[in-house]
Amino acid sequence: MTTAQLTAAPRREVEHVFSLPHVPGAVASIRRHVRAVLSDWNLTAECAADVLLVVSELLTNAIVHALPPATLRLSRSLTEGCGTVRVEVTDLGPATPAGHPTPAIDPDEHGRGLDIVNALASRCGVDIDADGAVRWAELPSG
Repeated sequence: MTTAQLTAAPRREVEHVFSLPHVPGAVASIRRHVRAVLSDWNLTAECAADVLLVVSELLTNAIVHALPPATLRLSRSLTEGCGTVRVEVTDLGPATPAGHPTPAIDPDEHGRGLDIVNALASRCGVDIDADGAVRWAELPSG
């Protein structure tokens, strides 16, 4: 007789998708919506703060460095009592074509976002294809 361990299969909670308007204040607006979602998911304050920081960094990178439109996809999966929050930001790729210089960016103001994402995420990466880029990060949710 074969038995299946149903609790071992990942279960994805409701996935939330947010379109990012390419306007000032867009990241703050999306953060408010994400904060409400995380509250509904009953994440710890520390986990929610980490997710919000990753959301902010990835969205800001999409606004500053990529072509619009950008979309945030936020999901939570549970496997054997362990949870993971996945943050994905999709955009149309770099705003500056390859081989062209990028505008000067003050290193005191910018440049640490992906280091922050790497430090907080258990896994992260970027998937690039002809349609654009998806930058993603997964964080443990308890």
